[in-house]
Amino acid sequence: MLRYSVDTPQARQLRDEGFCIFPNALDAALIAELREATDALLAERTAENIRRSRYQGSDLRLAYQFAVFARLIAWPKTLEALSALGFADPKWRSSHILSKAPGAPALYWHQDWTGWDDPCSSWEVAPQLFVMHYLTDTCPENGCLRVIPGTHRRRIALHDRIPPAHSDATYSAGQSDPMFARDPDEVDVPAKAGDAVIGDVRVLHAAHANRSEERRTCLTHWYLPAYQSLPESMQAAMARRLPLEPPDWWDRETGRPVESLIPWYAGNAEPTAWNRVPKEHLAR
Repeated sequence: MLRYSVDTPQARQLRDEGFCIFPNALDAALIAELREATDALLAERTAENIRRSRYQGSDLRLAYQFAVFARLIAWPKTLEALSALGFADPKWRSSHILSKAPGAPALYWHQDWTGWDDPCSSWEVAPQLFVMHYLTDTCPENGCLRVIPGTHRRRIALHDRIPPAHSDATYSAGQSDPMFARDPDEVDVPAKAGDAVIGDVRVLHAAHANRSEERRTCLTHWYLPAYQSLPESMQAAMARRLPLEPPDWWDRETGRPVESLIPWYAGNAEPTAWNRVPKEHLAR
């Protein structure tokens, strides 16, 4: 079993509770640039995307639409935060724009791990992490993150009452469904604009409704913190198998740092099956 190699307050919180915060990971100039880029993409959303992602607020894949996104994926302070947690060679899997407009409803309880068939699901170290960058200050009033600490490695009754995350069952659910209920052990995770909220994708998390008059945008990135230590079958499932199709600006300085973050696998292992439903690897 892979264990955390550092013993700092943030590493302990990530290990024990499933999340931690690194303040001031983004500077004001970058935040302003990201707001402009994300607002442009949000303005082009389809009616189907708006319908399906009403609880998330939006669910737009963030990649190479703007050069600033490549800079964000390989942002030095994000990599420094991961290194401070003991991960010197993380790999990047994907990024998403999750933006709640004024009046957007709450996001349901869910966990985002997709490899529950693999024994690495029981590791102390998260097989995958989320890094959330908020472009505005967040609080319960405007849709901040909610977490049930410890549920990244411990099963609770809620695990058996919610459907797989981001499925048709969640998209069509009503807000009286148990997956929207308050939990006695939940905690709010408010953040300042530019903070990096880092979490274990196995932890049960949700978000409050946005009851404010301003948009609340979160840029969520999935990193594989210890990719080279994953079983080969999991590496095969997570790796990029096809060559990148970079945009015109890729050869410039802004694009090159992302190349070292791409997970590649050249072996012959059978990829671990995609499975969002926690199994025996989540302790009772």
